Amino acid sequence: MKTHDQHGRGRTGPRLKGIRLLAAGAAALVLTAGLASPLAPASTQAHAAESAQSTKDTKGKKVLTVAVAQSVDSLSPFLAERLLSTSIHRLMYDFLTNYDPKDAHVVPGLATKWETSPDKLTWTYTIRSNSKWSDGQQVTAEDAAWTFNKMMTDEGAATANGSFVSNFAEVTAPSPTKLVIRLKEPQATMTALDVPIVPKHVWEKVTDFSKFNNDTSFPIVGDGPYILTDYKPDSYVRLVPNKNFWRGAPKFDELVFRYYKDQDAAVAALRKGEVSFVAGSPALTPAQAASLKGEKNIRVNEGPGRRFYAIAVNPGAQARNGEKFGDGDPSLLDERVRHALFMAVDRKTIVDKVFQGHAVEGQGYIPPRFPSYFWEPSADQKLAYDPAKAAQLLDQAGYKKNADGKRVGKDGKPLNYRMLCHATDPNDKAVGQYLQEWWGKLGIGVTLNCLDNVTDPWLAGKFDLAFDGWSVNPDPDYVLYIHTCGARPATPKDTDATDDFICDKKYDELYSQQLSEYDPAKRADLVQQMESRLYDLGYMNVMAYPNAVEAYRTDQIESITTMPSAAGNIYGQDGYWSWWSAVPANSGDSSGGSTSTGVIIGIAAGVVVLAGLGVLFTVRRRATAEERE
Repeated sequence: MKTHDQHGRGRTGPRLKGIRLLAAGAAALVLTAGLASPLAPASTQAHAAESAQSTKDTKGKKVLTVAVAQSVDSLSPFLAERLLSTSIHRLMYDFLTNYDPKDAHVVPGLATKWETSPDKLTWTYTIRSNSKWSDGQQVTAEDAAWTFNKMMTDEGAATANGSFVSNFAEVTAPSPTKLVIRLKEPQATMTALDVPIVPKHVWEKVTDFSKFNNDTSFPIVGDGPYILTDYKPDSYVRLVPNKNFWRGAPKFDELVFRYYKDQDAAVAALRKGEVSFVAGSPALTPAQAASLKGEKNIRVNEGPGRRFYAIAVNPGAQARNGEKFGDGDPSLLDERVRHALFMAVDRKTIVDKVFQGHAVEGQGYIPPRFPSYFWEPSADQKLAYDPAKAAQLLDQAGYKKNADGKRVGKDGKPLNYRMLCHATDPNDKAVGQYLQEWWGKLGIGVTLNCLDNVTDPWLAGKFDLAFDGWSVNPDPDYVLYIHTCGARPATPKDTDATDDFICDKKYDELYSQQLSEYDPAKRADLVQQMESRLYDLGYMNVMAYPNAVEAYRTDQIESITTMPSAAGNIYGQDGYWSWWSAVPANSGDSSGGSTSTGVIIGIAAGVVVLAGLGVLFTVRRRATAEERE
């Protein structure tokens, strides 16, 4: 399941109709004291009143309340793309397989085991017999077969996760515990199908999957560790434990995700004890984390992030039928212009000044948390910070300065790029100010267009540049797919999974090769070649890999699983481990499934060691950012 973090169409990134590391261990980082900024307690009053109303029947119950800076885009797993939405779906519905919280290796989920034919074209999964839907009906292989077949035959149902089934030839359920998937070509992601399996007897009544948001009847029938019982758009989502969950029921009586548009207000709510946990958008800023350090009953947790923070370029929106749309600036079609812009971005300053050390300088498309796929450009390939060379590239491309020092386009008008920015992400605004300064020295203007919803203009191709960000799964297939030609919408009126309308034949060839490569080392090499190609095209500029910085109240949460368990994140995991394992404080139960206590953080500059994999990278001081998986 893709996760577009907080940007965008929901994303923490932008717009997609669907969205989608790991190291065995990491030394605990220490949170550097940042510049404390006054919080805005007044803005929490409305939330507090609303919270009291939405939890009025919870007196005496153990309620785990998670403050989030992102609202739900859809409760339908066929449509959702935002990190919050996809994370909630992991709690509501089981997947065929899951990722172990210790090191993200594949473990059984709804499927207890799987095997493939010698030619790798037929996969057979054994579906567990001890799983029931929350309405009491048995979960069977037919539910999984129906889910996949609906995605294969209904364009609306394929909105979010259609890439996973595009290579499927046939899916059948010969028995209640046997699922068979026959492929057109070998596919290396068959143990990483991040698709929520839904109950056929409920969803077969849906007539239009492109419009049904799964928010008309509660409780919602599912088979995951939690059952969704109440929802108010842009306000809260409430879930209760599934007492019949095959792995065991969660320990808290309720789990509530509460939306705060003002991130400082969320931090103030944590301080007051009105919420149990706060992650930010999706992480706390350095100032917020520093302000919480040393607070009684509050623990700050930090670990290597699974997301990247980037600039995306509109290369000229075009549908698969060849029809162009949108109004991206034509100057950005010139690779020299794109490279010039990126060579005028000082990543070190962004990491040091904006993230204040809580991030790693950006390189390739996959974060260093996934060492097998992490890629860095060679010395002669790297678009290092070099404003003088950037100016030369613009001159060579024919975009010279006029008498006023402004770069002018072919039409004689000064270049002024519109940049989509997420209103709820303070990092976008801070980085945007730097870009205005750096690109301004080149003679290029930048207008920040900060919106609560960047999805609509993004999907319409009505932007020049945009802040982008994705959470990457242990298997990176989805975030690679969104840059293929096939991910573009069929027509301008349609919606598909494309990130920024990229279509490159060489990239597509590499994508097809990696998808069918079962040898881990060979597949990793192909993925790195794709990252190299994406870097050279210049449509994506990864500026940083933000750490996961979050905080929770120890007087409400006794223990909770991080991922990786040695020193990882709590919010936005590749699974349901954190909220499933959480143990209420003073409960007398510290078993909590597979819990591990969160890590407290505290030093200025640190070194993160991904134990067991020999990966070492320095982490300066820094902060965080937001969209879509």
